Amino acid sequence: MVAPERRPVVDLTEEQARRALPLKWGVPDDVLPAWVAEMDYAVDPVVMGAVHDALAAGITGYPLERDPALGEAYAGWAGRHFGWAPEPETVREVVDVTAGVRVALDVLSGPGGVVFPTPGYNAQHGLAGVTGRAEHLLEVPADAERAEIDLDRLDRVFAEGAGTLLLTQPHNPWGRAFTRAELEGIRDVVVRHGARVVSDEIHAPLVLPGAEHVSYLAIEGTHDHAVAVVAASKAFNTAGLRCAQLVVPSAADRARLDAQPMSRNDSWSPLGVVAARAAYDLGDPWLASLVERLDQQRALLATLLAEHLPDVRMRPVEATYLAWLDASAYGHDDAAAVALERGRVMVSSGASYAPGATGHVRLNFATSPERLTEVVERLARAWVQ
Repeated sequence: MVAPERRPVVDLTEEQARRALPLKWGVPDDVLPAWVAEMDYAVDPVVMGAVHDALAAGITGYPLERDPALGEAYAGWAGRHFGWAPEPETVREVVDVTAGVRVALDVLSGPGGVVFPTPGYNAQHGLAGVTGRAEHLLEVPADAERAEIDLDRLDRVFAEGAGTLLLTQPHNPWGRAFTRAELEGIRDVVVRHGARVVSDEIHAPLVLPGAEHVSYLAIEGTHDHAVAVVAASKAFNTAGLRCAQLVVPSAADRARLDAQPMSRNDSWSPLGVVAARAAYDLGDPWLASLVERLDQQRALLATLLAEHLPDVRMRPVEATYLAWLDASAYGHDDAAAVALERGRVMVSSGASYAPGATGHVRLNFATSPERLTEVVERLARAWVQ
């Protein structure tokens, strides 16, 4: 079979980016944004074309409660990209990934607390409390040689009463793609305690060369205690269209979710469904170009850091377009604040991912080579005094 011709990744100009990405680029004119996880690239024209066609057809009403075609599209996508696919009927729409995590905790998890490894995605700090559960932070030391979940500590936290692990994989901000062996180890601890897993897999399409994504649900013995939350929105830059998916392999769990009042899980967009289906069915050629570009940007970032900030420690980025940087050698407790004040570049503070962390930042490298070069040069001017 001949692979379809790739579609190129197109860089947005600054003017285009300010229009298209109002949150990320809603900064003063002299500030370069490298913080929130959005890419400075034009949306895949095939996905954008599908949305345009839907708008032209007047598709602006309420979505179906469940669109079987979306489940078929995701199953086909997962089979092609990950070598494992859920049954289409296991897929349920949600507004976005964080909302999907919340509804899974609300409906499927018992009263025990939620284990949240840190550093961890800042928008999900506090989700346990929102759902009326205690949050148990599973801290990974900043100086650890490899960012991984300590299974002995996870075992102790479950023994102390936690009931659910919120697993982010591929991991944000570590940039890790957990191996099958690691996931099997997590499963063994979870099963031993009769606990649950909610696996946030939004970055799965963005695994870079040298690594692979293994869904937690692809691990034997997980379907009775786990769900995955997935989306095309991160890889295709369509977060504003509002549609993610829960993959729920247990029929009993699906029945519990389906029996919930509409107010528990509603308000995803029909345009989000259109975009997701187009991405899953037709987006492979553009995604291949994107992964190639991100691999190049990953290499460029390493080169730039070695040249301009040799004392910054960057964890190997196996997935995502987000780099977790330890800049503590330069002596700034809040390196992000210094970067903004002195360098006029906006990166995310490490303390928002790991409370109490100092000297760390998360940097988004999904931009043009020229813009990334300027970001690192500005960081060097800010941090090196």
